Amino acid sequence: MAFESLTDKLQNVFRNLRSKGRLTEADVKTALKEVKMALLEADVSFKVVKQFINSVTERAVGQDVMNGLNPGQMVIKIVNDELVKLMGSETTEIVLRPGNEITVIMMAGLQGAGKTTTSAKIAGKLKAKGRKVLLVACDVYRPAAITQLQVNGEKQGVEVFAMGDKQKPVNIAKAAVEHARNQNMNVVILDTAGRLHIDEDMMQELIEIKEEIHVDQTILVVDAMTGQDAVNVSDMFNSKVGIDGVILTKLDGDTRGGAALSIKAISGKPILYVGMGEKLSDLEQFYPDRMASRILGMGDVMSLIEKAQESIDQDKAKEMEQKLKKAQFGFDDYLDSMEQMRKMGGIGSILNMIPGMGNKMKDIEGAIDEKDMAKKEAIIHSMTPQERSNPDLLNPSRKSRIAKGAGVDVAEVNRFVKQFEQSRKMMKQMPGLMGGKGGKRGGFKLPF
Repeated sequence: MAFESLTDKLQNVFRNLRSKGRLTEADVKTALKEVKMALLEADVSFKVVKQFINSVTERAVGQDVMNGLNPGQMVIKIVNDELVKLMGSETTEIVLRPGNEITVIMMAGLQGAGKTTTSAKIAGKLKAKGRKVLLVACDVYRPAAITQLQVNGEKQGVEVFAMGDKQKPVNIAKAAVEHARNQNMNVVILDTAGRLHIDEDMMQELIEIKEEIHVDQTILVVDAMTGQDAVNVSDMFNSKVGIDGVILTKLDGDTRGGAALSIKAISGKPILYVGMGEKLSDLEQFYPDRMASRILGMGDVMSLIEKAQESIDQDKAKEMEQKLKKAQFGFDDYLDSMEQMRKMGGIGSILNMIPGMGNKMKDIEGAIDEKDMAKKEAIIHSMTPQERSNPDLLNPSRKSRIAKGAGVDVAEVNRFVKQFEQSRKMMKQMPGLMGGKGGKRGGFKLPF
């Protein structure tokens, strides 16, 4: 996960600060030296790191911090504030024209950054907001790009305008805007060609499109895994073509995350969204304050709540809660809960957003074996509908049949059924956990 190493290092620094009753200027400078090294190792631009540390030092060595009731916490708050400022302070939306006026969005970026998939993701987001969107295949150099856009457009329920790979991109763009006007559409998203590296032809093509049609927003898609290259690409595109914002993809990958901390400071352009996976729903609005919280290991409760609201079927969740209270939770319900969890990005993604869980993720992920979960699902799928709804039916002969169907040992079926029964009993004995009356921990609801 992005920032994992940076988060671990920063938490170690802050742990040392909290352990001191009173801070000296030397304590602060030693801590910030470690923060500086952690940021540089996360591939944050040296120029950005220098400015950041200077800003934090200026505030942190003031009398308010040194003589404060909790100086360690004060330093952490200053680091958090400066991180938010570094990434843009405010959340920036894609600017859309009012009503039925057509907004033209041009997507740009290098090949492999995920531009075509991101174009479809944005189309889905805007469609969900009630916009009539047209995706336009302007990448005529990579035939697969046209097909890819058409497949993703169909999945999102968005029309794709294509004229093959023999027309000039500028002519396709002009025809697409005309088509959108005739069909009363109000957003046109141009998926332009990417190259392996920045070249003059590529830039000229984008400039030509902007000269021939009115482009409202030029959005650059960059790969977070390329680190400082992503920052350099943003700066180059902005100086040659002009961009309005950046979408950072693959932030869920094994990346140091420095690009997210450097792009705004270097290019002056805001990060609009971050790609957190390959699914068409895996695109998150970029909130500088929430990202700072994640980086500092403080979780991101607001994003978790929003993700739950978007992904969870509320009626199904209430029904499941009632079943849990009465210990009527069956194996079909277990499958439903696994599906709800996947929609939210998986257990790792959920735990990452819970405050205090960041530094425990390695232990938790080690205990959660994805292959083991797949085996459990195979065991459930090998049961009859009656067995799934009534686990009490599972006698030795039925378990033997299920084991053969799932391709596992009978001992594995026994172990899973035993765990399942223990969980059901525990839920019945803890009404407070499920929000029932009389529980000491009443009010907490499971997220699935």
